[in-house]
Amino acid sequence: MKIKKRSDDQIVSQILEICANGAGKTRIIYQANLNSLKVNHYLESMVKNDLIIEIPCGSRSIYKTTPRGLELNQRFQSLQTEIDALRLCLLDAEV
Repeated sequence: MKIKKRSDDQIVSQILEICANGAGKTRIIYQANLNSLKVNHYLESMVKNDLIIEIPCGSRSIYKTTPRGLELNQRFQSLQTEIDALRLCLLDAEV
């Protein structure tokens, strides 16, 4: 059985969804199924590229998707839907 790895785009999209209403790092780690090193890498990059913002909340931080991040995720989801439909067409053509 072949294990299918997620692409960076899929992981970023998932994090953007998780952070849409605000989320702490622990929630992101568990819901995106990432370890703390990976999540730190993605969060730093996403903050740097204005896809999410870090909001200090006492001794921890909450991450929230920015309008730019929401737009990017919407576009990604739309493209993913089209790609999935194309794959189905290609599979049907093979049968």
